[in-house]
Amino acid sequence: MKFGILVNEGPYTHQATDTAYQFAKAAIDKGHSVDRVFFYHDGVNNSSALTEPPQDDRNIVARWTKLAEEHGVDLVVCVAAALRRGIKDDNLAAGFRISGLGQLVESGIQSDRLVVFGD
Repeated sequence: MKFGILVNEGPYTHQATDTAYQFAKAAIDKGHSVDRVFFYHDGVNNSSALTEPPQDDRNIVARWTKLAEEHGVDLVVCVAAALRRGIKDDNLAAGFRISGLGQLVESGIQSDRLVVFGD
């Protein structure tokens, strides 16, 4: 099955981000594909290269980057939501790219299922 994922919540403030990541990993591990994860609303904060969690905490941004590197997952950040939150190309974490809502629509069309995490 081909999955698209929409993440609407930021890291460290809501379980949605951790759940989305675990879902993506589990789907890939079971032989499914996750072609794109689209970050919208506060979810764009998952893409900030400025995030520095304590050493004893999970690094959510690094998790997403590693997922993109290892499995070719397209990590797309909504441009309008990103700019509202001060995220631009110069502080975007590796593996992420900024684009528009058309990428979300495309993911919904091309995937068998678009799974939404967060409000």
